[in-house]
Amino acid sequence: MKVKAELMSAEAITRTLLRLTHEILEKNHGIENLVIIGIRNRGDILARRIIQAIAEIEGREVPLGILDITLYRDDFQRFSETAVVQETEIPIDITDKKIILVDDVLYTGRTIRAALDALTDFGRPSLIQLAVLVDRGHRELPIKADYVGKNVPTAPGEEIAVQLFETDKEEGVVLLQPE
Repeated sequence: MKVKAELMSAEAITRTLLRLTHEILEKNHGIENLVIIGIRNRGDILARRIIQAIAEIEGREVPLGILDITLYRDDFQRFSETAVVQETEIPIDITDKKIILVDDVLYTGRTIRAALDALTDFGRPSLIQLAVLVDRGHRELPIKADYVGKNVPTAPGEEIAVQLFETDKEEGVVLLQPE
């Protein structure tokens, strides 16, 4: 795959997450009963950044959860020998909480379906909202994000790569195309 276009710089990611944070706070009338849960491997990093922004705006933090959906994927059998199951960390009871589920890229919707299935094992939230950095379209399931950083129409075969300092030592979002 080769880079077709740079979609977001590090600064654009920072600005976008701050905007998403303000939208989350406005729609939920503050932080009462709010829990931010990130989907591993990059959604959890974005969730931490949103929590940090909330703390700067509101003066207090909201709980963070980290969700591993590996065992809930509908294609788990295809890659089960190479799958690495990581720990899910949800430190509080999510029953009757407002959950903001965070992921980096929304594509077919299958990751989010798996995350919804996983969340029900931890309680019954009063609501679940979805925040994504990039929505690239091509849904296979009827799933829509409540908060979208950037909508990027993509062609079949193209991919979106989100790079974050914490995992990739560089930061940005690029559109990749086959060589």
